[in-house]
Amino acid sequence: MIKEIRDKYLREFKEETYSDFLAYFDNLYNRIVEFRIAESPVFIPKKLKDLLIEAGNDILTQSLAKDYLIKSEQAIPYGLKVPNEHNHPHFIAIDFAICKDDSGSYLPQLIELQGFASLFFWQDLLPRTYEKYFQIPDGFSHFFNGWNTEKLRALMRKVVLGNHKPENVVLLEIEPEKQKTWIDFWETKTHTGVEPVCISKVIKEGRKLFYELNGVKTPIYRIYNRVIFDELLQRKDLIKDFNLTDNVDVEWAGHPNWFFRISKYTMPFIKSRFASECYFLSDVDISKIDLTDFVLKPLFSFAGSGVLIEVTTSDIMNIPAEKRNEYLLQRKVNYVPCMETPDGAAKVEVRLLYIWDDAETKPQLVLNLTRLSKGAMIGVSHNKNKTWVGGSSSLMEI
Repeated sequence: MIKEIRDKYLREFKEETYSDFLAYFDNLYNRIVEFRIAESPVFIPKKLKDLLIEAGNDILTQSLAKDYLIKSEQAIPYGLKVPNEHNHPHFIAIDFAICKDDSGSYLPQLIELQGFASLFFWQDLLPRTYEKYFQIPDGFSHFFNGWNTEKLRALMRKVVLGNHKPENVVLLEIEPEKQKTWIDFWETKTHTGVEPVCISKVIKEGRKLFYELNGVKTPIYRIYNRVIFDELLQRKDLIKDFNLTDNVDVEWAGHPNWFFRISKYTMPFIKSRFASECYFLSDVDISKIDLTDFVLKPLFSFAGSGVLIEVTTSDIMNIPAEKRNEYLLQRKVNYVPCMETPDGAAKVEVRLLYIWDDAETKPQLVLNLTRLSKGAMIGVSHNKNKTWVGGSSSLMEI
Protein backbone atom coordinates (compact mmCIF):
# COMPACT_ATOMS: atom_id res chain seq x y z
CA MET A 1 0.00 0.00 0.00
CA ILE A 2 3.05 2.25 0.26
CA LYS A 3 4.09 2.23 -3.38
CA GLU A 4 7.83 2.86 -3.11
CA ILE A 5 8.25 0.19 -0.40
CA ARG A 6 6.09 -2.32 -2.29
CA ASP A 7 7.99 -1.71 -5.55
CA LYS A 8 11.35 -2.18 -3.82
CA TYR A 9 10.15 -5.40 -2.12
CA LEU A 10 8.99 -6.83 -5.46
CA ARG A 11 12.25 -5.93 -7.20
CA GLU A 12 14.33 -7.63 -4.51
CA PHE A 13 12.10 -10.69 -3.97
CA LYS A 14 13.69 -14.06 -4.82
CA GLU A 15 11.86 -17.39 -4.89
CA GLU A 16 14.87 -19.16 -3.34
CA THR A 17 14.72 -16.77 -0.36
CA TYR A 18 11.01 -17.48 0.01
CA SER A 19 11.74 -21.23 -0.02
CA ASP A 20 14.32 -20.76 2.73
CA PHE A 21 11.80 -18.65 4.65
CA LEU A 22 9.20 -21.45 4.51
CA ALA A 23 11.78 -24.08 5.42
CA TYR A 24 12.57 -22.15 8.61
CA PHE A 25 9.05 -22.82 9.92
CA ASP A 26 9.09 -26.47 8.80
CA ASN A 27 12.38 -27.01 10.63
CA LEU A 28 11.41 -25.18 13.80
CA TYR A 29 9.49 -28.16 15.20
CA ASN A 30 10.52 -30.71 12.53
CA ARG A 31 7.06 -30.65 11.01
CA ILE A 32 5.60 -29.09 7.88
CA VAL A 33 3.28 -26.10 8.25
CA GLU A 34 0.25 -26.99 6.14
CA PHE A 35 -1.45 -23.63 5.65
CA ARG A 36 -0.20 -21.21 3.01
CA ILE A 37 2.13 -18.47 4.19
CA ALA A 38 2.16 -15.46 1.90
CA GLU A 39 5.28 -14.25 0.12
CA SER A 40 5.08 -10.83 1.71
CA PRO A 41 3.90 -8.79 4.65
CA VAL A 42 1.63 -5.81 4.05
CA PHE A 43 3.06 -2.32 4.61
CA ILE A 44 0.38 -0.18 6.24
CA PRO A 45 0.70 3.63 6.19
CA LYS A 46 0.20 5.46 9.48
CA LYS A 47 -3.07 7.04 8.37
CA LEU A 48 -4.62 3.61 7.74
CA LYS A 49 -3.15 2.23 10.97
CA ASP A 50 -4.85 5.06 12.88
CA LEU A 51 -8.13 4.27 11.10
CA LEU A 52 -7.84 0.60 12.08
CA ILE A 53 -7.31 1.59 15.70
CA GLU A 54 -10.33 3.95 15.54
CA ALA A 55 -12.47 1.26 13.89
CA GLY A 56 -11.51 -1.30 16.52
CA ASN A 57 -12.32 1.12 19.33
CA ASP A 58 -15.72 1.89 17.80
CA ILE A 59 -16.66 -1.77 17.39
CA LEU A 60 -15.39 -2.70 20.87
CA THR A 61 -17.28 0.13 22.56
CA GLN A 62 -20.55 -1.12 21.12
CA SER A 63 -19.76 -4.82 21.66
CA LEU A 64 -18.96 -4.31 25.35
CA ALA A 65 -21.80 -1.87 26.11
CA LYS A 66 -24.00 -2.99 29.01
CA ASP A 67 -27.22 -2.95 26.99
CA TYR A 68 -25.71 -5.20 24.33
CA LEU A 69 -24.19 -7.60 26.87
CA ILE A 70 -27.64 -8.10 28.40
CA LYS A 71 -28.99 -8.97 24.93
CA SER A 72 -26.02 -11.26 24.27
CA GLU A 73 -27.42 -13.79 26.75
CA GLN A 74 -29.55 -14.86 23.79
CA ALA A 75 -26.42 -15.51 21.71
CA ILE A 76 -25.55 -18.66 23.67
CA PRO A 77 -27.38 -21.61 22.09
CA TYR A 78 -29.58 -23.74 24.30
CA GLY A 79 -27.57 -26.44 26.05
CA LEU A 80 -24.19 -24.83 25.34
CA LYS A 81 -23.89 -22.41 28.25
CA VAL A 82 -20.74 -23.08 30.27
CA PRO A 83 -20.75 -22.48 34.06
CA ASN A 84 -18.45 -20.07 35.93
CA GLU A 85 -18.42 -17.41 33.23
CA HIS A 86 -15.71 -14.78 33.57
CA ASN A 87 -16.92 -11.16 33.71
CA HIS A 88 -15.10 -10.24 30.51
CA PRO A 89 -13.44 -11.94 27.53
CA HIS A 90 -9.69 -12.40 27.86
CA PHE A 91 -9.22 -12.35 24.08
CA ILE A 92 -10.99 -10.52 21.25
CA ALA A 93 -10.35 -10.64 17.50
CA ILE A 94 -11.91 -8.18 15.03
CA ASP A 95 -11.57 -8.71 11.26
CA PHE A 96 -11.58 -5.73 8.91
CA ALA A 97 -11.52 -5.75 5.12
CA ILE A 98 -9.43 -3.00 3.57
CA CYS A 99 -11.82 -1.07 1.33
CA LYS A 100 -12.12 2.42 -0.14
CA ASP A 101 -14.73 5.08 0.52
CA ASP A 102 -16.45 7.21 -2.12
CA SER A 103 -13.50 9.61 -2.20
CA GLY A 104 -11.02 6.80 -2.90
CA SER A 105 -9.45 6.81 0.59
CA TYR A 106 -8.82 3.56 2.45
CA LEU A 107 -11.57 2.61 4.91
CA PRO A 108 -11.62 -0.54 7.11
CA GLN A 109 -14.92 -2.43 7.04
CA LEU A 110 -15.99 -4.99 9.64
CA ILE A 111 -16.18 -8.60 8.47
CA GLU A 112 -16.53 -10.52 11.75
CA LEU A 113 -15.52 -10.44 15.41
CA GLN A 114 -14.96 -13.05 18.08
CA GLY A 115 -14.47 -13.15 21.85
CA PHE A 116 -12.00 -15.97 21.40
CA ALA A 117 -8.23 -16.51 21.35
CA SER A 118 -6.38 -16.27 18.06
CA LEU A 119 -2.83 -17.03 16.92
CA PHE A 120 -1.04 -14.67 19.29
CA PHE A 121 2.35 -16.37 19.30
CA TRP A 122 2.36 -17.27 15.60
CA GLN A 123 1.51 -13.69 14.67
CA ASP A 124 4.62 -12.53 16.48
CA LEU A 125 6.85 -15.26 15.03
CA LEU A 126 5.75 -14.68 11.41
CA PRO A 127 6.64 -10.96 11.02
CA ARG A 128 9.91 -11.43 12.89
CA THR A 129 10.78 -14.13 10.36
CA TYR A 130 9.87 -11.87 7.41
CA GLU A 131 12.39 -9.42 8.85
CA LYS A 132 15.00 -12.17 9.09
CA TYR A 133 14.76 -13.24 5.43
CA PHE A 134 13.63 -10.13 3.55
CA GLN A 135 14.69 -6.50 3.44
CA ILE A 136 12.18 -4.74 5.69
CA PRO A 137 12.60 -0.96 6.10
CA ASP A 138 12.98 0.65 9.50
CA GLY A 139 10.04 2.43 11.08
CA PHE A 140 7.49 -0.39 10.80
CA SER A 141 6.07 -2.80 13.39
CA HIS A 142 3.47 -5.55 13.58
CA PHE A 143 2.64 -4.29 17.08
CA PHE A 144 0.38 -1.44 18.17
CA ASN A 145 0.89 1.15 20.88
CA GLY A 146 4.52 0.39 21.73
CA TRP A 147 4.04 -3.32 22.36
CA ASN A 148 6.93 -5.68 21.58
CA THR A 149 7.77 -9.39 21.71
CA GLU A 150 8.99 -9.37 25.32
CA LYS A 151 5.89 -7.52 26.57
CA LEU A 152 3.54 -9.77 24.55
CA ARG A 153 5.07 -12.95 25.98
CA ALA A 154 4.90 -11.61 29.52
CA LEU A 155 1.25 -10.60 29.14
CA MET A 156 0.28 -13.92 27.58
CA ARG A 157 2.01 -15.82 30.40
CA LYS A 158 0.07 -13.73 32.91
CA VAL A 159 -3.31 -14.18 31.24
CA VAL A 160 -2.90 -17.84 30.26
CA LEU A 161 -1.37 -19.04 33.52
CA GLY A 162 -3.21 -16.88 36.04
CA ASN A 163 -1.68 -17.78 39.40
CA HIS A 164 -0.87 -21.37 38.48
CA LYS A 165 2.18 -23.35 37.46
CA PRO A 166 2.37 -24.22 33.74
CA GLU A 167 1.89 -27.95 34.43
CA ASN A 168 -1.54 -27.18 35.97
CA VAL A 169 -2.76 -25.25 32.92
CA VAL A 170 -3.61 -26.80 29.55
CA LEU A 171 -4.19 -25.43 26.08
CA LEU A 172 -7.43 -27.23 25.29
CA GLU A 173 -8.18 -28.17 21.67
CA ILE A 174 -9.60 -30.96 19.54
CA GLU A 175 -6.63 -33.12 18.52
CA PRO A 176 -4.23 -30.15 18.61
CA GLU A 177 -1.54 -32.05 16.74
CA LYS A 178 -3.92 -32.42 13.76
CA GLN A 179 -5.01 -28.79 13.57
CA LYS A 180 -3.51 -26.75 10.74
CA THR A 181 -2.70 -24.05 13.29
CA TRP A 182 -0.66 -26.46 15.41
CA ILE A 183 2.44 -24.23 15.16
CA ASP A 184 0.76 -21.57 17.32
CA PHE A 185 0.04 -24.21 19.98
CA TRP A 186 3.66 -25.34 19.99
CA GLU A 187 4.86 -21.72 20.14
CA THR A 188 2.49 -21.21 23.07
CA LYS A 189 4.05 -24.19 24.82
CA THR A 190 7.56 -22.89 24.11
CA HIS A 191 6.83 -19.49 25.67
CA THR A 192 4.39 -20.39 28.48
CA GLY A 193 5.17 -24.04 29.28
CA VAL A 194 1.50 -24.98 28.77
CA GLU A 195 0.80 -28.35 27.17
CA PRO A 196 -1.60 -28.62 24.19
CA VAL A 197 -4.17 -31.27 25.21
CA CYS A 198 -7.08 -32.82 23.34
CA ILE A 199 -10.42 -32.50 25.13
CA SER A 200 -10.78 -36.29 24.78
CA LYS A 201 -7.66 -36.74 26.94
CA VAL A 202 -9.04 -34.79 29.92
CA ILE A 203 -9.88 -37.00 32.89
CA LYS A 204 -12.86 -35.97 35.04
CA GLU A 205 -13.27 -37.19 38.60
CA GLY A 206 -16.26 -35.53 40.22
CA ARG A 207 -15.63 -31.79 39.83
CA LYS A 208 -11.87 -32.23 39.38
CA LEU A 209 -10.01 -32.38 36.06
CA PHE A 210 -6.70 -34.11 35.28
CA TYR A 211 -4.50 -35.01 32.32
CA GLU A 212 -1.45 -37.19 31.87
CA LEU A 213 1.83 -35.29 31.75
CA ASN A 214 4.85 -37.50 31.13
CA GLY A 215 2.86 -40.48 32.41
CA VAL A 216 1.78 -38.72 35.63
CA LYS A 217 -1.87 -37.86 36.37
CA THR A 218 -1.71 -34.09 36.82
CA PRO A 219 -4.44 -31.72 38.07
CA ILE A 220 -5.85 -29.04 35.74
CA TYR A 221 -6.65 -25.78 37.50
CA ARG A 222 -6.96 -23.49 34.48
CA ILE A 223 -7.83 -23.94 30.79
CA TYR A 224 -6.56 -21.79 27.92
CA ASN A 225 -9.48 -22.56 25.65
CA ARG A 226 -8.92 -23.04 21.93
CA VAL A 227 -11.86 -25.41 21.32
CA ILE A 228 -14.27 -24.04 18.72
CA PHE A 229 -17.79 -25.16 19.67
CA ASP A 230 -18.89 -25.54 16.04
CA GLU A 231 -16.13 -28.06 15.36
CA LEU A 232 -16.71 -29.87 18.65
CA LEU A 233 -20.40 -30.40 17.88
CA GLN A 234 -19.48 -32.00 14.55
CA ARG A 235 -17.04 -34.45 16.13
CA LYS A 236 -19.47 -37.15 17.20
CA ASP A 237 -16.57 -39.63 17.13
CA LEU A 238 -14.76 -38.09 20.10
CA ILE A 239 -15.14 -40.10 23.29
CA LYS A 240 -14.92 -37.67 26.24
CA ASP A 241 -14.96 -37.77 30.02
CA PHE A 242 -15.31 -34.00 30.10
CA ASN A 243 -17.76 -31.71 28.32
CA LEU A 244 -17.26 -27.95 28.21
CA THR A 245 -20.68 -27.48 29.81
CA ASP A 246 -19.79 -29.57 32.89
CA ASN A 247 -19.75 -27.69 36.20
CA VAL A 248 -16.17 -28.35 37.34
CA ASP A 249 -13.54 -26.68 39.51
CA VAL A 250 -11.53 -24.95 36.83
CA GLU A 251 -10.63 -21.41 35.78
CA TRP A 252 -10.80 -20.28 32.17
CA ALA A 253 -8.44 -18.14 30.13
CA GLY A 254 -10.98 -17.33 27.43
CA HIS A 255 -14.32 -18.56 28.81
CA PRO A 256 -16.32 -20.42 26.13
CA ASN A 257 -19.46 -18.29 26.56
CA TRP A 258 -17.63 -15.30 25.09
CA PHE A 259 -17.21 -17.25 21.86
CA PHE A 260 -20.95 -16.65 21.37
CA ARG A 261 -21.47 -13.35 23.19
CA ILE A 262 -18.99 -11.51 20.96
CA SER A 263 -19.44 -13.08 17.56
CA LYS A 264 -21.42 -12.79 14.34
CA TYR A 265 -24.43 -12.44 16.67
CA THR A 266 -23.11 -9.00 17.67
CA MET A 267 -23.04 -7.57 14.16
CA PRO A 268 -26.71 -6.51 13.73
CA PHE A 269 -26.32 -4.38 16.87
CA ILE A 270 -23.32 -2.43 15.53
CA LYS A 271 -23.92 0.91 13.84
CA SER A 272 -20.71 2.43 12.52
CA ARG A 273 -19.09 3.91 9.44
CA PHE A 274 -16.71 0.95 9.79
CA ALA A 275 -19.49 -1.65 9.47
CA SER A 276 -21.99 -2.39 6.70
CA GLU A 277 -25.68 -3.05 7.35
CA CYS A 278 -26.34 -6.41 8.97
CA TYR A 279 -29.63 -8.04 10.01
CA PHE A 280 -30.89 -11.27 11.47
CA LEU A 281 -32.60 -13.04 8.57
CA SER A 282 -35.71 -13.45 10.75
CA ASP A 283 -36.04 -9.63 10.90
CA VAL A 284 -35.90 -9.02 7.12
CA ASP A 285 -38.67 -8.78 4.56
CA ILE A 286 -36.67 -10.07 1.61
CA SER A 287 -39.20 -8.65 -0.87
CA LYS A 288 -37.97 -5.17 0.10
CA ILE A 289 -34.24 -5.67 -0.41
CA ASP A 290 -31.99 -6.58 -3.31
CA LEU A 291 -30.45 -9.90 -2.27
CA THR A 292 -27.59 -9.45 -4.74
CA ASP A 293 -26.25 -6.74 -2.41
CA PHE A 294 -26.05 -9.09 0.57
CA VAL A 295 -24.13 -12.10 1.87
CA LEU A 296 -25.88 -14.84 3.85
CA LYS A 297 -23.98 -16.10 6.89
CA PRO A 298 -24.93 -18.81 9.37
CA LEU A 299 -24.34 -17.67 12.96
CA PHE A 300 -22.86 -20.97 14.01
CA SER A 301 -20.10 -21.96 11.63
CA PHE A 302 -16.35 -21.50 11.40
CA ALA A 303 -13.69 -20.95 8.73
CA GLY A 304 -16.26 -19.41 6.39
CA SER A 305 -18.32 -22.60 6.03
CA GLY A 306 -21.90 -22.11 4.92
CA VAL A 307 -21.44 -18.52 3.71
CA LEU A 308 -23.33 -17.71 0.49
CA ILE A 309 -21.97 -14.82 -1.57
CA GLU A 310 -24.60 -15.00 -4.32
CA VAL A 311 -27.88 -15.25 -2.41
CA THR A 312 -31.18 -16.11 -4.11
CA THR A 313 -34.76 -16.09 -2.92
CA SER A 314 -34.81 -19.89 -3.11
CA ASP A 315 -31.80 -20.02 -0.75
CA ILE A 316 -33.83 -18.05 1.78
CA MET A 317 -36.99 -20.09 1.29
CA ASN A 318 -35.04 -23.30 1.91
CA ILE A 319 -34.32 -22.13 5.47
CA PRO A 320 -37.21 -23.01 7.83
CA ALA A 321 -38.82 -19.93 9.40
CA GLU A 322 -37.94 -21.10 12.91
CA LYS A 323 -34.24 -21.29 11.92
CA ARG A 324 -33.94 -17.86 10.30
CA ASN A 325 -32.79 -16.23 13.53
CA GLU A 326 -29.65 -18.37 13.12
CA TYR A 327 -28.62 -16.54 9.91
CA LEU A 328 -27.43 -13.06 9.06
CA LEU A 329 -27.83 -10.97 5.94
CA GLN A 330 -24.86 -8.62 5.70
CA ARG A 331 -24.46 -5.99 2.99
CA LYS A 332 -21.52 -6.98 0.83
CA VAL A 333 -18.18 -5.49 1.72
CA ASN A 334 -16.11 -4.61 -1.32
CA TYR A 335 -12.50 -5.49 -0.62
CA VAL A 336 -10.24 -3.37 -2.80
CA PRO A 337 -7.29 -5.23 -4.39
CA CYS A 338 -4.65 -2.96 -2.89
CA MET A 339 -1.42 -4.94 -2.51
CA GLU A 340 0.49 -5.23 -5.75
CA THR A 341 2.03 -8.61 -6.60
CA PRO A 342 3.71 -10.02 -9.73
CA ASP A 343 0.42 -11.55 -10.92
CA GLY A 344 -2.20 -9.01 -9.89
CA ALA A 345 -3.20 -7.15 -6.76
CA ALA A 346 -4.32 -8.99 -3.63
CA LYS A 347 -7.16 -8.13 -1.25
CA VAL A 348 -6.23 -7.55 2.38
CA GLU A 349 -8.02 -8.45 5.62
CA VAL A 350 -6.54 -7.31 8.94
CA ARG A 351 -7.49 -8.95 12.23
CA LEU A 352 -6.91 -6.79 15.29
CA LEU A 353 -5.86 -8.92 18.27
CA TYR A 354 -6.78 -7.77 21.79
CA ILE A 355 -5.81 -9.20 25.18
CA TRP A 356 -7.73 -8.32 28.35
CA ASP A 357 -5.70 -8.75 31.51
CA ASP A 358 -7.83 -8.97 34.68
CA ALA A 359 -5.79 -6.09 36.12
CA GLU A 360 -7.00 -3.77 33.31
CA THR A 361 -10.37 -2.08 32.83
CA LYS A 362 -10.49 -2.76 29.09
CA PRO A 363 -8.86 -4.94 26.40
CA GLN A 364 -5.51 -3.88 24.97
CA LEU A 365 -4.83 -3.85 21.23
CA VAL A 366 -1.50 -5.65 20.89
CA LEU A 367 -0.81 -6.96 17.37
CA ASN A 368 -2.43 -8.15 14.14
CA LEU A 369 -3.10 -11.13 11.91
CA THR A 370 -3.39 -10.42 8.18
CA ARG A 371 -4.70 -12.54 5.33
CA LEU A 372 -4.31 -12.00 1.58
CA SER A 373 -6.71 -13.20 -1.08
CA LYS A 374 -7.28 -13.08 -4.82
CA GLY A 375 -10.53 -15.04 -4.68
CA ALA A 376 -14.14 -14.20 -3.91
CA MET A 377 -13.48 -14.84 -0.20
CA ILE A 378 -10.46 -14.84 2.06
CA GLY A 379 -10.47 -18.58 2.84
CA VAL A 380 -8.19 -21.28 1.44
CA SER A 381 -10.85 -22.84 -0.80
CA HIS A 382 -11.16 -19.56 -2.73
CA ASN A 383 -7.40 -19.20 -3.27
CA LYS A 384 -6.29 -22.59 -4.55
CA ASN A 385 -3.35 -22.52 -6.97
CA LYS A 386 -2.82 -18.80 -6.37
CA THR A 387 0.38 -17.10 -5.21
CA TRP A 388 1.01 -14.10 -2.97
CA VAL A 389 -2.03 -15.10 -0.89
CA GLY A 390 -2.53 -16.71 2.52
CA GLY A 391 -1.44 -15.91 6.06
CA SER A 392 0.56 -12.73 6.48
CA SER A 393 1.19 -9.83 8.82
CA SER A 394 0.72 -6.09 8.54
CA LEU A 395 3.83 -4.05 9.26
CA MET A 396 2.54 -0.65 10.25
CA GLU A 397 4.25 2.69 9.93
CA ILE A 398 5.28 3.93 13.37
